[in-house]
Amino acid sequence: MSHASLSPAIDHPAPPPAELSLEERLTLVNAAMTARLDEAAVAYEVNTAHIPTEPVDLADIVTVPLTPTLQAPPEPYPTPVTALLQRAHHRLLTGGWCSGALVDEDGARCMLGAIRAEARGDRGLEASAASVLLDAIRREFGDDVDSVPSFNDAHGSARVPLRMVDQAAILADARGL
Repeated sequence: MSHASLSPAIDHPAPPPAELSLEERLTLVNAAMTARLDEAAVAYEVNTAHIPTEPVDLADIVTVPLTPTLQAPPEPYPTPVTALLQRAHHRLLTGGWCSGALVDEDGARCMLGAIRAEARGDRGLEASAASVLLDAIRREFGDDVDSVPSFNDAHGSARVPLRMVDQAAILADARGL
Protein backbone atom coordinates (compact mmCIF):
# COMPACT_ATOMS: atom_id res chain seq x y z
CA MET A 1 0.00 0.00 0.00
CA SER A 2 1.16 3.32 -0.72
CA HIS A 3 1.27 6.14 1.73
CA ALA A 4 -1.19 8.06 -0.32
CA SER A 5 -3.86 5.43 0.11
CA LEU A 6 -3.38 5.26 3.88
CA SER A 7 -3.82 8.95 4.57
CA PRO A 8 -7.41 10.06 4.88
CA ALA A 9 -8.73 12.36 2.26
CA ILE A 10 -8.53 15.94 3.50
CA ASP A 11 -11.08 18.36 2.15
CA HIS A 12 -9.54 21.71 1.67
CA PRO A 13 -11.99 24.47 2.49
CA ALA A 14 -13.24 26.50 -0.41
CA PRO A 15 -11.57 29.86 -0.74
CA PRO A 16 -13.44 32.58 1.18
CA PRO A 17 -15.87 34.62 -0.89
CA ALA A 18 -14.36 37.74 -2.31
CA GLU A 19 -15.00 40.86 -0.24
CA LEU A 20 -17.69 43.18 -1.61
CA SER A 21 -16.55 46.56 -2.73
CA LEU A 22 -17.93 49.69 -1.12
CA GLU A 23 -20.07 50.37 -4.17
CA GLU A 24 -21.54 46.88 -4.05
CA ARG A 25 -22.30 47.15 -0.34
CA LEU A 26 -23.95 50.56 -0.85
CA THR A 27 -26.03 49.18 -3.69
CA LEU A 28 -27.25 46.31 -1.49
CA VAL A 29 -28.07 48.64 1.41
CA ASN A 30 -29.85 51.03 -0.97
CA ALA A 31 -31.97 48.17 -2.36
CA ALA A 32 -32.85 46.98 1.16
CA MET A 33 -33.78 50.50 2.32
CA THR A 34 -35.87 51.12 -0.79
CA ALA A 35 -37.81 47.92 -0.13
CA ARG A 36 -38.36 48.94 3.52
CA LEU A 37 -39.53 52.43 2.50
CA ASP A 38 -41.93 50.96 -0.06
CA GLU A 39 -43.35 48.66 2.63
CA ALA A 40 -43.74 51.60 5.02
CA ALA A 41 -45.51 53.67 2.36
CA VAL A 42 -47.99 50.86 1.71
CA ALA A 43 -48.55 50.41 5.46
CA TYR A 44 -49.17 54.15 5.85
CA GLU A 45 -51.72 54.14 3.02
CA VAL A 46 -53.51 51.12 4.53
CA ASN A 47 -53.48 52.54 8.06
CA THR A 48 -54.77 55.98 7.05
CA ALA A 49 -57.27 55.00 4.33
CA HIS A 50 -60.19 55.37 6.74
CA ILE A 51 -59.38 59.01 7.64
CA PRO A 52 -61.51 61.43 5.60
CA THR A 53 -59.55 64.31 4.08
CA GLU A 54 -60.39 67.25 1.90
CA PRO A 55 -57.98 68.91 -0.51
CA VAL A 56 -56.43 72.10 0.83
CA ASP A 57 -56.67 75.27 -1.21
CA LEU A 58 -53.68 77.56 -0.62
CA ALA A 59 -55.96 80.58 -1.03
CA ASP A 60 -57.57 79.55 2.26
CA ILE A 61 -54.20 79.52 4.02
CA VAL A 62 -52.28 82.42 2.47
CA THR A 63 -53.98 85.58 3.68
CA VAL A 64 -51.35 88.22 2.93
CA PRO A 65 -51.04 89.96 -0.41
CA LEU A 66 -48.56 88.31 -2.72
CA THR A 67 -47.19 91.66 -3.84
CA PRO A 68 -46.07 94.07 -1.13
CA THR A 69 -47.97 97.30 -0.85
CA LEU A 70 -46.49 100.53 0.38
CA GLN A 71 -47.79 101.59 3.73
CA ALA A 72 -48.66 105.16 4.54
CA PRO A 73 -46.16 106.71 6.93
CA PRO A 74 -47.10 106.41 10.58
CA GLU A 75 -48.60 109.34 12.45
CA PRO A 76 -45.82 111.93 12.58
CA TYR A 77 -44.09 112.69 15.83
CA PRO A 78 -44.94 116.12 17.23
CA THR A 79 -41.35 117.38 17.61
CA PRO A 80 -39.37 118.61 14.58
CA VAL A 81 -36.19 116.48 14.85
CA THR A 82 -38.16 113.34 15.63
CA ALA A 83 -40.57 113.97 12.75
CA LEU A 84 -37.63 114.58 10.40
CA LEU A 85 -35.98 111.28 11.40
CA GLN A 86 -39.30 109.51 10.98
CA ARG A 87 -39.75 110.97 7.48
CA ALA A 88 -36.16 110.04 6.60
CA HIS A 89 -36.81 106.46 7.75
CA HIS A 90 -39.95 106.29 5.61
CA ARG A 91 -38.05 107.72 2.62
CA LEU A 92 -35.39 105.02 2.99
CA LEU A 93 -38.08 102.35 3.17
CA THR A 94 -39.95 103.55 0.11
CA GLY A 95 -37.24 105.16 -2.02
CA GLY A 96 -34.39 102.78 -1.30
CA TRP A 97 -31.10 102.85 0.56
CA CYS A 98 -27.62 103.19 -0.90
CA SER A 99 -24.04 103.50 0.27
CA GLY A 100 -21.16 105.49 -1.10
CA ALA A 101 -23.26 108.48 -2.20
CA LEU A 102 -25.92 110.80 -0.83
CA VAL A 103 -28.16 109.78 -3.75
CA ASP A 104 -27.42 107.04 -6.28
CA GLU A 105 -28.44 106.94 -9.94
CA ASP A 106 -31.70 105.16 -9.06
CA GLY A 107 -32.71 107.80 -6.51
CA ALA A 108 -31.93 105.68 -3.44
CA ARG A 109 -30.39 107.64 -0.59
CA CYS A 110 -27.96 107.04 2.23
CA MET A 111 -28.95 107.84 5.83
CA LEU A 112 -27.65 111.42 5.63
CA GLY A 113 -29.08 111.88 2.14
CA ALA A 114 -32.55 110.95 3.40
CA ILE A 115 -32.22 113.37 6.33
CA ARG A 116 -31.03 116.15 4.02
CA ALA A 117 -33.90 115.58 1.59
CA GLU A 118 -36.49 115.58 4.36
CA ALA A 119 -34.99 118.66 6.08
CA ARG A 120 -35.91 120.64 2.95
CA GLY A 121 -33.02 123.07 3.26
CA ASP A 122 -33.18 123.64 7.04
CA ARG A 123 -29.50 123.03 7.85
CA GLY A 124 -30.01 123.48 11.60
CA LEU A 125 -32.73 120.82 11.68
CA GLU A 126 -30.58 118.57 9.48
CA ALA A 127 -27.58 118.96 11.80
CA SER A 128 -29.70 118.21 14.89
CA ALA A 129 -31.15 115.06 13.31
CA ALA A 130 -27.69 113.86 12.17
CA SER A 131 -26.35 114.48 15.68
CA VAL A 132 -29.11 112.41 17.30
CA LEU A 133 -28.58 109.69 14.70
CA LEU A 134 -24.86 109.58 15.47
CA ASP A 135 -25.68 109.38 19.21
CA ALA A 136 -28.03 106.43 18.56
CA ILE A 137 -25.38 104.69 16.46
CA ARG A 138 -22.69 105.20 19.09
CA ARG A 139 -24.98 103.89 21.83
CA GLU A 140 -25.18 100.57 20.04
CA PHE A 141 -21.89 100.35 18.15
CA GLY A 142 -19.51 102.30 20.39
CA ASP A 143 -17.67 105.60 20.22
CA ASP A 144 -15.38 104.36 17.46
CA VAL A 145 -17.98 105.35 14.83
CA ASP A 146 -16.64 108.55 13.25
CA SER A 147 -19.67 109.79 11.37
CA VAL A 148 -23.08 108.92 9.99
CA PRO A 149 -21.73 108.57 6.40
CA SER A 150 -18.90 106.24 7.48
CA PHE A 151 -21.38 104.10 9.42
CA ASN A 152 -23.76 104.04 6.45
CA ASP A 153 -21.02 103.06 4.00
CA ALA A 154 -19.77 100.26 6.27
CA HIS A 155 -22.94 98.26 5.62
CA GLY A 156 -23.79 96.16 2.60
CA SER A 157 -27.55 96.13 3.15
CA ALA A 158 -30.19 98.54 4.39
CA ARG A 159 -31.26 96.49 7.41
CA VAL A 160 -28.99 98.01 10.08
CA PRO A 161 -28.99 101.62 8.76
CA LEU A 162 -32.79 101.67 8.60
CA ARG A 163 -33.05 100.27 12.10
CA MET A 164 -30.68 102.94 13.38
CA VAL A 165 -32.68 105.80 11.77
CA ASP A 166 -35.80 104.39 13.43
CA GLN A 167 -34.02 104.12 16.79
CA ALA A 168 -32.74 107.69 16.39
CA ALA A 169 -36.34 108.88 15.96
CA ILE A 170 -37.28 107.11 19.19
CA LEU A 171 -34.26 108.67 20.94
CA ALA A 172 -35.12 112.14 19.64
CA ASP A 173 -38.70 111.68 20.85
CA ALA A 174 -37.46 110.66 24.30
CA ARG A 175 -35.34 113.82 24.38
CA GLY A 176 -38.25 115.96 23.24
CA LEU A 177 -36.39 117.18 20.13
